[in-house]
Amino acid sequence: MTTAAHELLTQLETLSPALGSPRVRALHLPPLPADGSRRGEFAALELDDGAVGLAYVLLEGTLARLRADADGWQARVAGRPALDVARAITGAPGLDRTIGWAAAHALAHSLARRVDWAPPPAGDSLAGLAPGPGDHLGLVGLFGPLMDRLVASGAQITVLELRADLAGRHEGYEVTLDPAALSACNKVLSTGTLLLNDTLDAVLAHTRHAQRVALVGPTVSGLPDVLFSRGVHVVGGTWIEDATAFVDALRAGQDRGASARKFTLERGDWPGWQALLTRLG
Repeated sequence: MTTAAHELLTQLETLSPALGSPRVRALHLPPLPADGSRRGEFAALELDDGAVGLAYVLLEGTLARLRADADGWQARVAGRPALDVARAITGAPGLDRTIGWAAAHALAHSLARRVDWAPPPAGDSLAGLAPGPGDHLGLVGLFGPLMDRLVASGAQITVLELRADLAGRHEGYEVTLDPAALSACNKVLSTGTLLLNDTLDAVLAHTRHAQRVALVGPTVSGLPDVLFSRGVHVVGGTWIEDATAFVDALRAGQDRGASARKFTLERGDWPGWQALLTRLG
């Protein structure tokens, strides 16, 4: 089966020429967070048409490694066609793949801006899952800030993790290393890290019978067609309203304010990338 990344790249190969093959203007990195906050969670790739794409960089020291060679990364991507940078989404997990996802999202942002399309605002941080008694909630990764709220919902909770040291029974939830455990869950919540570490298709193979599957985070802020076609019901990401103000705040390590907002997009509310493409005229 063709992977989600390969399928998306095929879409981008049609989309990019229709957009005039935009090039990368710059890679913007936040400062390393000194206070343990998540303020430095995004890197932003800016295109020469003003569009911006995001990638999550707090995974396995990604931001520190990018900043250690910031000038080198700037030289590697600046001036290149965004599509060429995006081709790395089909490669091995690592820094190139991370920046590749930012390029893929930037092309999606470019399309949406040109046809004046924007996703609806987020209703809540759980993408409308509304877990409660009687639900069996599957989490892909520990959602640290949300765990107390999720446990208090009364739902049975199974957490899929990569770290063996976390496996076992915890107060209010159980952690497993086996993705097949998700097949018993009627609701599933995951971050877009699945795209970065190339485990999306393997994990979604065990969520086919869930009533509702949600993927959230900056790494799912691009074209969602490949996610919806694989059984995801809703995506939640970050939508950039003012690219210039967003980049300035990101580089300074400041709050993004009104320059960006969270969104939640249901599968039935997405017109499809080809429908948006036809609006370009």
